[in-house]
Amino acid sequence: MPLTEFFSGMVAMGYMVCTAFFLRFWWRTKDSLFFVFAIAFFLLALNSALATLLGGILEERSWLYLLRLAAFSILIVAIVGKNLGKR
Repeated sequence: MPLTEFFSGMVAMGYMVCTAFFLRFWWRTKDSLFFVFAIAFFLLALNSALATLLGGILEERSWLYLLRLAAFSILIVAIVGKNLGKR
């Protein structure tokens, strides 16, 4: 089990690195799409971290995947809005 927790932590760290990169790109360009990507990757990092930390405690953790649903929904809405806004 410790190896699984280690790799889950690495995935959460990877999501946080992506969050930092998108925040840096947003800071430079002020493009809202980068900020939305940063929010989405933060939600994915939070989902991964909470799923790992609460994995042994909660048998039913389906509510955690609402964070993942929110992240992907935010991404879809932002991308579609960006593409439709140029027309």
